[in-house]
Amino acid sequence: MQLAPILIFTYKKVGPLKLAIAALKKNTLAPKSELFIFSDGGKTEADSKQINEVRRFIAKVTGFEKVTVIEAKENKGLASSIIDGVSQILETHSSVIVLEDDLVTSSNFLGYMNQALHFYETNNKVHSISGYTVPINLPDAYCYDNYFTKRASSWGWATWKDRWEIVDWEVLDYDDFVQDNAKKKRFNAMGSDMAAMLAKQMKGEISSWAIRWCYDQFKKDLYTIFPTLSKVANIGFGEQATHTKGSDNRFATPLDKTDEINFNFNPTPAVNTHFLKQFTAKYSVRTRAFYKIKNLLGL
Repeated sequence: MQLAPILIFTYKKVGPLKLAIAALKKNTLAPKSELFIFSDGGKTEADSKQINEVRRFIAKVTGFEKVTVIEAKENKGLASSIIDGVSQILETHSSVIVLEDDLVTSSNFLGYMNQALHFYETNNKVHSISGYTVPINLPDAYCYDNYFTKRASSWGWATWKDRWEIVDWEVLDYDDFVQDNAKKKRFNAMGSDMAAMLAKQMKGEISSWAIRWCYDQFKKDLYTIFPTLSKVANIGFGEQATHTKGSDNRFATPLDKTDEINFNFNPTPAVNTHFLKQFTAKYSVRTRAFYKIKNLLGL
């Protein structure tokens, strides 16, 4: 099985990055995998000082078949960094595994992602692979190591060149979509925040590659593969985080400690209501409001 290259996108926090790299190196497939580290440029002089610390660290990273560091001269932001970086690597590779610098992985993360990429490579109903999952209670006698949703995750994910290269990042059909209430309702079936987030993106209020990636999936009616036990945990929550805030978060999940190396994948993509209810509960209006108030109060 050909192993997909790993891409890590980093900005200015060397502490979480060190933890992310250390965890990734514990994967049995790490010494056989090629690693690309994308280091974004700073917005301010203070940022640049922190970025220099990051770059001194990544210049010495070992433990992989090959490590390539790609340093941006100016600040591109996460969205442009990921769109450009993934596109660049997919010019010469058929698939990629993507992480950000605040994501800690289980020791079997690379095994799970590569096996899933191989298993679903020719299944044109599959949009992407997620390494992360919310905590899931499994049905009795459930025999698979994955379930399906129609919402991609940005916390440790993978995809193929033929899916990525045809994405409309400009969302050229947005004017038609925003006037179609039925479509917006269907888009929100995977979370009450979806249509509103896309609206903010199109108004320039946020800069998100992920919501555009999810919208592409929605238009094509495709599935994302989620593990039943998370292979990724986000350690980037807190006041110093770039894209996440709050000390307590609704997406906390136990990390896979089983060291399992062989996985049983469901060959037929379909949304199971047992999983869907648990998945979408994290994105419900009630849950989002609860955690927003909790974080505002500092609880």
